[in-house]
Amino acid sequence: MQVTNSLTRGRLTAMPTSSPARLRGPLAVVFVSAALVAASCTQQDAPLPELGEVAQAIPGGGEPAPDFSVVTFDGPTFSLSNHLAEDGRPVFLNLWASWCAPCRAEMPDIDEAATNHPEVAFIGVAVSDVADKSRDFADEIGVSYPLGFDENDVVDDGYRPFGLPATYFISPDGVIVERVFGPLTADQIDDKLELHFG
Repeated sequence: MQVTNSLTRGRLTAMPTSSPARLRGPLAVVFVSAALVAASCTQQDAPLPELGEVAQAIPGGGEPAPDFSVVTFDGPTFSLSNHLAEDGRPVFLNLWASWCAPCRAEMPDIDEAATNHPEVAFIGVAVSDVADKSRDFADEIGVSYPLGFDENDVVDDGYRPFGLPATYFISPDGVIVERVFGPLTADQIDDKLELHFG
């Protein structure tokens, strides 16, 4: 009996196998994960791919969205649990960083979608970044939806993005219905909002 490594819920585990065909599933997971990371931002950006070419959707699996609160650069605090309890609109959560070129490229598209979809609450949170640099970036990019900074890594730790940008579609009852790693276009956002929130 051969033993190979398999990804199971984010951990490496030993899995017995009797044929090379059994390797295809685990290897596919490894290759897809590697492609997602390569397509998303790292601190050493590669040339920017065409928007939409690298966006990879992963179903949310129906798990509850981790709660978080961030002070937005405009002043008010955004709390996911308070928003869902008091406002009730679904949430488009976008994680970004000032050093991330695909993040910069997709923000005008997110802004357009936010303007076209007032029935959804849009929030962008800078993760794995420096507060002053993310604030300067927010001032420069000038989007209309609120942007904030993940001061204590609560959002980054709770949502665990494979890379940036990372977007989470959260239902009014606080469930992640889809995750997307990589940049989105306004048309893609429109389609996903229609799919999930009609």
